[in-house]
Amino acid sequence: MLFSITVYFGLVISLIGIFYLAIGLGITFFLHGLMIGHIRSNGVKLTEHQFPAVHRKVRELCAQMDIRQVPDVFVLQSDGILNAFASRFFGRNFIVLYSNLFEMADTEEDELTYVIAHELAHIKRNHMTKSLLLLPAQWMPFLGKAYSRACEYTCDRMAAAYTGNVPAAVSALTILAIGRTMYAKVNVAEYIAESRKETGFFFWFSYALSTHPPLPKRIEQMELMQAQPQLFGYASPAFEREPFAS
Repeated sequence: MLFSITVYFGLVISLIGIFYLAIGLGITFFLHGLMIGHIRSNGVKLTEHQFPAVHRKVRELCAQMDIRQVPDVFVLQSDGILNAFASRFFGRNFIVLYSNLFEMADTEEDELTYVIAHELAHIKRNHMTKSLLLLPAQWMPFLGKAYSRACEYTCDRMAAAYTGNVPAAVSALTILAIGRTMYAKVNVAEYIAESRKETGFFFWFSYALSTHPPLPKRIEQMELMQAQPQLFGYASPAFEREPFAS
């Protein structure tokens, strides 16, 4: 944060800095607006009459998490990609669920609830706004990516705490790794153990450039949270208190 403030201040006090700052923010704003426009024009918006059960679950989670402005939730065709993300534009929050992930609503309801809670955690922690404020830090090698990974760990923990369902969290993350068809057959302990054996420059470099922690590490953190909740600020696996979040 200090680095970003210093960069912003340095840019603002110079005329050329103001120009470049305006251009950079303008391009970012325009491209983000195009993305939101595509989502709003093509996505299927959840309402009381469009997938009402999931829409109701979103509202319940917002009330539980003390999120006053319920975000618009859209389902977008994804060509097989399993993903979801939260965004913000002109003061409005959005959650996008890719279609292949949203299909969990039929058979993996708890896992979908966890995914939604994870994205709502990004909104609760104002991660989108913070990322904009920290934009200059993204120019520093690895710094912005490290912050993004920390945010993902935070939202994993918050989603598990608010849903109170760590097994669903593990299943949801496993689905992201291998898909909905085979996830139940995955030996999770073996998956984590084999991941620990991976070393080398390119393994490290890939991690350093990633916005998300490796899925085995995220799963391992969820299992640790279940086994030793006191490490995360809880007295028991009931998760009575929200943990400190980035």
